[in-house]
Amino acid sequence: MSLIDLSGNLLFTAFLAYLIATLLFGGAIKGSQNDTAVARAEKWGKLAIIVTIIGFLAQLGYFITRWIYTGHAPVSNMFEFTTAFGMFIVLSFILIYFLYRVSALGVVALPIALLIIAYASMFPSEVSPLVPSLQSHWLTIHVITAALGQSILSISAVAGLIYLLKNVDLTKKSKERFWLEAVMFSLVLVVGFIVSSVTFNAMGYESKFDYTNKEGIASEITYNVPAIFGMNDYVVLSEDKMAPLAEMPALIDARKLSTVVWSIIFGTIIYVLVRLITRRSISSMIQPLLKRVNSQLMDEIGYRSVLIGFPVFTLGALIFAMIWAQVAWSRFWGWDPKEVWALITFLFYAAYLHLRLSKGWEGKKSAWLTVIGFAIIMFNLVAVNLIIAGLHSYA
Repeated sequence: MSLIDLSGNLLFTAFLAYLIATLLFGGAIKGSQNDTAVARAEKWGKLAIIVTIIGFLAQLGYFITRWIYTGHAPVSNMFEFTTAFGMFIVLSFILIYFLYRVSALGVVALPIALLIIAYASMFPSEVSPLVPSLQSHWLTIHVITAALGQSILSISAVAGLIYLLKNVDLTKKSKERFWLEAVMFSLVLVVGFIVSSVTFNAMGYESKFDYTNKEGIASEITYNVPAIFGMNDYVVLSEDKMAPLAEMPALIDARKLSTVVWSIIFGTIIYVLVRLITRRSISSMIQPLLKRVNSQLMDEIGYRSVLIGFPVFTLGALIFAMIWAQVAWSRFWGWDPKEVWALITFLFYAAYLHLRLSKGWEGKKSAWLTVIGFAIIMFNLVAVNLIIAGLHSYA
């Protein structure tokens, strides 16, 4: 077995371990408050965290073996970065778990990590040479630190989401109920991306176009999903395939935008089917599992995760990033889309800390802010990487 095959097997092992651990954490939080149930829940919780650690060690093995095989940190494209992001979320969860011993965090954190790793698997995993701007040790320092900071901030969103799922009254129509279900819907859209990618890959769908890129150079591009949007000045080469419904300017990557739209279509269908079959909202299906959660503890975990994650993110995504930008492009700042959204993320969490410390925003207000912060992180990961063309578009 080659090193790259071993790396792939370790990643698959980690995925299965996280899936099993999620189920075990579900067993650890479900039940009554009598002594027998509490003792049983503790056993389930201990087993769940052991399986989680096994999964993390397997994914760490994937990370190290791929690093050895490629000769550089495996964070240079969307597949590598996204799997690393999922691994760091699990690492952050493990650390927080041993501080607070809250099994409910695993029921939300591990599924999010699973979705992110599954999302990564939809991108090409082949090893390719680094482009010149990525051939720097600052790539490793900047990207790993930024991903670690984002993962810790993600745990704050996990705690915030658990707080909201427990404390929002789902029996009455309200804006909170609507937006909480919107968060659940957005998670289903990630499932939609996975299902749509698997479906079109299984069909062997392929459509070729000529187009003019943003430098004005004619190029050929291949779509692996039906082309809803066409690239700038496109010419259809595959006549038997679906013609684009609209043409996008050179700034927008129409192929990736088509992929996002298909993900939304598939995700919406999945969400509607779940609602029709269960006749309940996803929020109301999850809420009973969290009835024993300590709301005040969730609020504290959310706040402390931001306190830890914010400076780590600032170092990685801004300070180290600017140093790398100077090395790679001879400028510290260039208003590239990823740079702009890193700044937006920084300003958002700075505002969160200000509102928390100066204005006393706790409880639901704080929880909503952590969830919005995670939405910004995911928008940066998905939309900015996939749709907007820029220096960081390595997807």
